[in-house]
Amino acid sequence: MRHESYDANARATDAWPAGFASAADALFVPGSFEDCRGTRLPYRLMTPSTATVGERSPLVVLLHGSGAIGDDNTAQIGPVARAWAEPAVRARFGGYVLAPQVATRSADYHAGCDGLPASAPGDSLAAVLALIDDVVARYPIDPDRIYLVGFSMGASAALDALVERPRGFAAVVAFAPVPPDRHFAARVAAVPMLLVHGSADAENPYAADRAWARAVAQAGGRPRFVVIDGMAHEFPRQMLRRADWREWLFAQRAAHTMGAVAPAQTSAGACPAK
Repeated sequence: MRHESYDANARATDAWPAGFASAADALFVPGSFEDCRGTRLPYRLMTPSTATVGERSPLVVLLHGSGAIGDDNTAQIGPVARAWAEPAVRARFGGYVLAPQVATRSADYHAGCDGLPASAPGDSLAAVLALIDDVVARYPIDPDRIYLVGFSMGASAALDALVERPRGFAAVVAFAPVPPDRHFAARVAAVPMLLVHGSADAENPYAADRAWARAVAQAGGRPRFVVIDGMAHEFPRQMLRRADWREWLFAQRAAHTMGAVAPAQTSAGACPAK
């Protein structure tokens, strides 16, 4: 666990020139996807600024919080998404950036087996996973470099997606999540994950996230857990444009070394027998 002081005065977006937001939004091309159940999922996709013929690029999937639930295909493109469109960030961390928007929750919360909050896949998560499959099939994406990045509900959904598909993603960065029930930690311990949480978060208290990190470590994983001292329930402003966590993310590759993986059982209340 690493502690970092909250920079309440950080104004990362102030450095953006006039007109940047609209220019960044335009880089995220709108699209619409419908899964086999008929669930429609609007999304925005930013393609790499440069590409080499025959070369496959990483895919970053941005999963939004509950405040962006809807179907206008706009609300999910805020500062977190726009930061990936900064010229310097886009040049240094080239890849596809996918930002789906869900109309219903992508993660639901319940009391975990340890009494702390836990998450399970929401109604829309299956459609998000199907969208990822569709994008990977249609674009030159490196299947060993598919990354999940989420905030709040989206961070919870990212970890739930990892439980559903422990071989499907190279790494996860989760900001202020409610993590899955801790008995699922062994299932995903081999996958690199960075967990970032404010110590003053009253909406998704960080105790459950800390318990998840401990469970992953006890299962043989090496999770990175960063506590932002004094920060409430928000995306850390000082990390919005920073390169360090993106460098870590882009250094990860899917291992494909795990043994057989049993189907996930992520329904609320499905605690293991003692």
